[in-house]
Amino acid sequence: MANNNNMMCDAETGVCGVSGEDGLQTIDFNKPKKTIDLYYVTDPICSHCWALEPVLRRFTEQYGDYFSVKIVMGGLLEKWGDGPVDPANGINGPADVAGHWREVGEQTRMPIDGTLWYDNPVQSSFPPSRVFKVIQQQDEELAGVFLRRSREAVFAFNQNIADKAVLVEIVNKLGLDGEKIVGEAESSKAHQLLNEDFALAGSLGARGFPSIIMVNEENKGVKIVGGRPLEYYVSGLKQVLDTVEIEAKAQPALPGLLEQEELLFSKEIEVMYDVEQADIDAFVQKELSSADYQTREILGETYIVKHKGV
Repeated sequence: MANNNNMMCDAETGVCGVSGEDGLQTIDFNKPKKTIDLYYVTDPICSHCWALEPVLRRFTEQYGDYFSVKIVMGGLLEKWGDGPVDPANGINGPADVAGHWREVGEQTRMPIDGTLWYDNPVQSSFPPSRVFKVIQQQDEELAGVFLRRSREAVFAFNQNIADKAVLVEIVNKLGLDGEKIVGEAESSKAHQLLNEDFALAGSLGARGFPSIIMVNEENKGVKIVGGRPLEYYVSGLKQVLDTVEIEAKAQPALPGLLEQEELLFSKEIEVMYDVEQADIDAFVQKELSSADYQTREILGETYIVKHKGV
């Protein structure tokens, strides 16, 4: 019968199993105190916010023990009027957005269709923003999931997320009552909540999206505007913590991340795990069982989805 080393006991150390460790050790199971408030000022139809998703996910996964996240709606598009909405960027009407979105998608490789701006344009980003606020009152984490699903719908899958039926379907898939939530989003209370976010964004000095504002206990902080590389956010966090060293957690295992997110685009996997685009298929096959996921393609980009029933 083979020896089982884990059953061996050392008379000198008093250890059964693997020995060789000091008898008295100091350990700390406490997570770092979350002394930083991170405000993410954004909008459901902000294309550069969609492009930021891979970097922001890695930042929060690896450094989230240091800060608490507060998502703030910024109000990108109230409505289309007779005049130009954003003349500085050549946005005079809905059709002008399509080319801008397509350019962002091509540059960042977070897929964006954008053809809805020609035939079924989003008339306002306020309806999904109000739905977000209603859900946020109940569950901050679930509100973040709603925002993600809304962005998948409008950017990659070309759905009009200002449309009530689309919003109801997204909310239903979260396990909530879509009709009820979307109905509540038309209430005066929901309008008030959204206006409070606009006021908060203004007080934070956020005039463009995305804006990340990190504030410490002394009410001092940093503001990072636009989609930036991971190093910008890490550097900003160090600055508000007034330290030169912070500890990054290991990246989450891909099976757990896919279970959590349900859908991941190639770019998101590349950024999270420092994988080259050409190596994505091999990496995914190594990390996941073929029964756990399906590989699909949209707009020239690969993405994986959690297999139904998993």
